[in-house]
Formats: sequence, C-alpha cells, structure tokens
Amino acid sequence: MSTADIKNFRFWPIMAAIFFGSFLSILGISMINIALPILMKDFNTSLSTIQWTLTGFMLSMGTIAPLTSYLGDKFGYKNVYLYSLVGFIAFSLLCGFAWSAISLIIFRILQGIFSGLVLPATMTIIFQVIPREKQAFAISLWALSAMLAPAFGPTISGLLIQGLSWQWLFFINVPIGIIAIFFIIFMIPNYRMSTAKSLDKLGLITVMISSIALLVGLSEGRAWGWTSWRIMALFIIGLISLVLFIRRELTTAEPMLDLRVFRNFRFSITLITSTIITISLYSGTLLIPLFLQNVQHVTPLDTGLILLPASLVMAIAMPFAGKIYGRVGPRVLTIVGVVLIAFGSLEVSWLSNTISHGYIIFWMTVRNLGVAFASMASSTAGMAEIPAVMSGHASAVNNWIRNVAGSFAIALFTTLLASNMTKHIATETQLGEKNPLTIQLFSYTMSINDVFWVATIIALIAIPFSLIIGKKYKKLDFVNTVEAA
Repeated sequence: MSTADIKNFRFWPIMAAIFFGSFLSILGISMINIALPILMKDFNTSLSTIQWTLTGFMLSMGTIAPLTSYLGDKFGYKNVYLYSLVGFIAFSLLCGFAWSAISLIIFRILQGIFSGLVLPATMTIIFQVIPREKQAFAISLWALSAMLAPAFGPTISGLLIQGLSWQWLFFINVPIGIIAIFFIIFMIPNYRMSTAKSLDKLGLITVMISSIALLVGLSEGRAWGWTSWRIMALFIIGLISLVLFIRRELTTAEPMLDLRVFRNFRFSITLITSTIITISLYSGTLLIPLFLQNVQHVTPLDTGLILLPASLVMAIAMPFAGKIYGRVGPRVLTIVGVVLIAFGSLEVSWLSNTISHGYIIFWMTVRNLGVAFASMASSTAGMAEIPAVMSGHASAVNNWIRNVAGSFAIALFTTLLASNMTKHIATETQLGEKNPLTIQLFSYTMSINDVFWVATIIALIAIPFSLIIGKKYKKLDFVNTVEAA
C-alpha cells in the first residue's frame, strides 16, 4: 500500500488499535509493582533479586527498541506491532507458570523483548499515518493508554492477588491481548515508507553489551562492592561498548539506529527532559507500594485503591494536555509539569508510619498531574520536527533511551533504598533504640524519604531544559534531504 492510501483510513479506528496494545505493554510494568512483596515471600528471595522482574523487563524493552526501525522497514510497522503482541502474550503465560524467582526473571526478560517493540512501533505509526494537525491529540491518546495501565494496574493487581494468586497478573494479559490483536489486524493499514537495509549486527551487539553491563553494574554495586573488580569491569565494558556503538552508528552507511536525529536540537532537548521525567516517575511507582505494604501493612488491594485516584487524574489530564498543546505550547506545559513533579516528590519525602493515606493520595496526584503535562508536551514537541520517513529511527531512539533510563532508575532507587536503610539502622542502634521492629520500620521509612529527595533533585534538573523547548530550530541538512527524497 502506498503512503497516499494511508489518508483513506479513519482516525479513531487506528487509535483504538494503538490504544489496546500500548495499554497492555505498560500493564506489564505497573501490575508487578504491588506484587513485589508477595513474590519475595513466595520465592523466599530478597528485594535486590526480585526487582529484576522489573529491571530485567525494562532492560530488555530498552535494548530491543533500537531494532524497531530496521524491523519496521523490513516487515512493516503493522506486522512488527502485531507479532510483538503475540510474543508478549506467549511469555505472559510462561511467567504465570514460573516455578522460581530465576525462571520468572528469565521469562520476564523475554516478555520485555516483545513488549519493547510495541511503544516505538505504535509511536511511529502515529507520526507516519496520522495527519500532522491531529498528531498532538493522537499522542495524548497514545500516552493515555500508557497512563490508564498504571491507573488501573495496581487495583487490578490487588484484586487478582487477593482473590486468586499472583500468577493471574500474567494470565490476565491473554484476553486483553486477543482483543488488541483483533483491532490491529482489521484497523491498522499495511503500508511501507522505505525499504529495509541490511541489519547492522555490530551495532546491535555493542548496544546490547553496553546496556546490560552498565545496568548489572549499577544494580549489583552495593552487593559486590563499588570498587570490586567485577563492578569496575562491568562499567568499563559498558562505557567502551557505548562509545563503539555511537561511533559505529555515526559512521556506517546503513546504521541500525540513525543517530543523526540528534542533529535536531529540539528533539535532543525534549528527549533529555523526557528521560529525566521518566527517572523521577519511577521513584513513586516503585517506593509507594513498598511503603504501604511493608511499613503500614496495607493489603495489595487497598494499595491499588490508594494509588488509583492519582493515576486516574494522570490519565484524564493527558488528553486535556493534548487539546491545549496547540494554544499554550510545549514550554509552558513542560515547565508546569516538571514543577508539579518536583513539588509532589518533595512532599512525599516526609513520610512516617502514621502518615494518612489522604496525604499520600493528594501529593501523588500532584506528581502524576505533572507527569501528564510534561511527558505529553516533551514527547510531541520533539517528534513533531522529525520527518515521517525518519520517525521510525526517532521513535526507536526515544523509547530506547527512556526504557533504559527507567531500568537504571529502578536499579538506582533500589540500591539507594537498601544502602540508606543500613545506615539508618546503624544510627538508630547507636542512639539506644532496642526494639528491632521499631528500628526496621523507622529505617525503612527514612530510606524511602531519602530516595524521594533524590527524585526531587532529579526532577529539578529538567527545568533548565524545559525553558528552551519552546524555541523553534532550523531543520538541518539530513532532514531537508530526507524530505526532498
């Protein structure tokens, strides 16, 4: 099918097909958060181990994302989207049948490989198929699907865990996935904007080695020792591989991931902002469920209900931001969003074991409202300046960096939580506190507060970048060349 025929397809059927798949992909992340304490108990393992069900999933999502543009050119983005969902469903079933923490982690990593193709494929379809004047609203709906997953994910997770078992967190993906597959087959057009080139195998190998080495080093630094030879070797290998990957992609005639998209200044600035927002976001999704269940002993179901209002506000605010984007511009939306994220993170850094759930709900709502505004505006502003034929590469770059950043965020926050808890336990013991339970609960709470302080600082770093998002920049030669072609 030619690109001209794409215009014959209607907006809402295409967005419905995109909506279901994106929702399912993010649901794979949001539903597991509440289950971490349950999985630790069932598999008799530590948080540093079981967090790899999250970290490994997101790492594989980020590592596979650079392949999206190659696969999209070779097989078509509709087929990439379709078969990635089929693989996601298959490994969801295997996750439900996992017999140990290691088997669950392995299946989650494989599940993440397929999930990692969904978001860049759907984002590319939007910027290639949807008319430019509707792209901001389309992106807000695309992001809405991703926001509804964390909105309902914790509540669904709590219901399934309390009424059935944690295995149903994965089995539930099957009926939703079948609906998504039906919509994809009948509502997304088959089209091709360019032909596939040969696969850059060296680029793929170097980016995989870099991502895995750096993340494992960050995750295991505390356990193995930050100055141990294993950690130092991982960081050296990771950094060298990253440099080799960047050099390879900038010099080869047929790159797996065309890094020339970074020549567009606005794309680069918005990607930095989006990455910072992503890192800050994961502090709340990881830490609040742990605090509610481990400190206040709230049930998984009640944890989901406590998190529901904030997530619903985020979901409702996303399309609203898409509607007003054209009037207020990306700069205002991004700055307002980042300020709300930082202020909300600061307020939840003062938790105590007697803090009211209303306090948590209110400030998590403030944070999530900021995420809705900032993430929608920064994503749209950067991608809007990339020509349609290059949108596959830009989308792959966008999702690769943000997914890897999310993986790093989880590893970083988990490491900080554990190391700070050890320090607080030592301090409380020296001060004369003798009740072990009191020491543990207080130290755990203070450690969570410490991590939220870090998340606040990370969010504030995005403000200088947000100030220059609104500027328009001249398209560079590679963009003009592509458009002329």
